[in-house]
Amino acid sequence: MDLFAALADERRAIADRLDTLSPEQWRVQTLCPAWDVHGMVAHLVVPCEFSTVEMLTTMVRARGNPARLSVLMAARRAEKSPAELVALLRAKAGSRQAPPIIGIIGPYTDALVHQQDILLPLGLTDERPAARWRPSLDFLVSAKARIGFLPGRIPPLRYVATDFDWSHDAGSGSEARDAVHGPAAALAIALLRRTPRLDELTGPGAETLRDWARA
Repeated sequence: MDLFAALADERRAIADRLDTLSPEQWRVQTLCPAWDVHGMVAHLVVPCEFSTVEMLTTMVRARGNPARLSVLMAARRAEKSPAELVALLRAKAGSRQAPPIIGIIGPYTDALVHQQDILLPLGLTDERPAARWRPSLDFLVSAKARIGFLPGRIPPLRYVATDFDWSHDAGSGSEARDAVHGPAAALAIALLRRTPRLDELTGPGAETLRDWARA
């Protein structure tokens, strides 16, 4: 998969979906405590247009805190109107900017996960193909995801997607015998400790992942 092209498609799809939202929906709280829909879209615009100078100067203001850095950089874009943000996201969809170390899989996974963060509180469904989660699931179960994504080591379970052929053993020997099954999106956001889709998980390892996600 060409992740740059796939990310551009995701950004355009998000922009198309945002075009359908009412002013009231733009003010709905997302699954991220720091942002309503407006703030979240501002955050999604950041990877399309940030500069190294902006990131470094803002990191100083954030005192080296990555979460605070994200909030500050999004706040600057949140001064724009919803229409301006959607236009910017669409215009910059093909941006090939990527963070160091993690690379393009970071903003790609961000785009997928933050769609869930927006859609679920609005009671809307993600109608795009489930298989596009494959690169993100591969990333989220890797050690690299612990750099700014995952809150820690994931439970040593066997993770199995139910909407396409994907699985991963996160343990060894008897540790990985307990499997957790679920739609790819539900597995991904559970690994990021989002709780709204935990009831979609099944299998002997489901309760372990639920407890970990809620901790």
